[in-house]
Amino acid sequence: MIKAVIFDMDGVIIDSEGVYLKYQLEFAKKKNPNVKLEDLYPMVGATKQECWEVVERVVSNGQTWEELRKEFRQRDIYSEIDYRSIYRLEVTDTLKQLKEAGFRLALASSTHLELVERVLKENGIRDYFEAVVSGEQFKKSKPDPEIYLYTAGQLKLKPEECLAVEDSTIGITAAHRAGLKIAAVIDTRYGFDQSLADYKLNRVKEVLEAVKVHRI
Repeated sequence: MIKAVIFDMDGVIIDSEGVYLKYQLEFAKKKNPNVKLEDLYPMVGATKQECWEVVERVVSNGQTWEELRKEFRQRDIYSEIDYRSIYRLEVTDTLKQLKEAGFRLALASSTHLELVERVLKENGIRDYFEAVVSGEQFKKSKPDPEIYLYTAGQLKLKPEECLAVEDSTIGITAAHRAGLKIAAVIDTRYGFDQSLADYKLNRVKEVLEAVKVHRI
């Protein structure tokens, strides 16, 4: 029986991945004008190292992924992004309905906590979540299951009593390894493997139907 829904943030609550890619493409093109947007698709949903190894490979200018990431981070792109403009508006009503139906809510994101809190507060949804967990709290990020095991523990629930709402391959893998049920928001842009998901959602609000199955 599902008692809680644990949301990922990027690609689920906010449609941020394409926005980040534009900044990364701009940076990569300064190093190598031949880089195309599609070349950077493997960055989406990847771990930090895997993400910047993609840049290292496509830029191919002799810089290491660590050097490239350090240089990129000199610009605070997050302060330039309006997170309300990429917020999925249906999320608010979805959270409200889940809460009213008695489901407990949490968020487990690989993104650093300060930004997670900012996104939630700017979009007026912070109070819906009992627990907000960031990947920066752990030695290993997704696809390691620790973030989901910890979040379920914060709710004092077993992993099998929780449903994760994810989109990326590594997020789905993390939730699967932790033993959660998984609802995947379909996104065909970046080649995600969502085969481990128990449910496929065209829109986030369809999670309301997925949880009903496990309320019987």
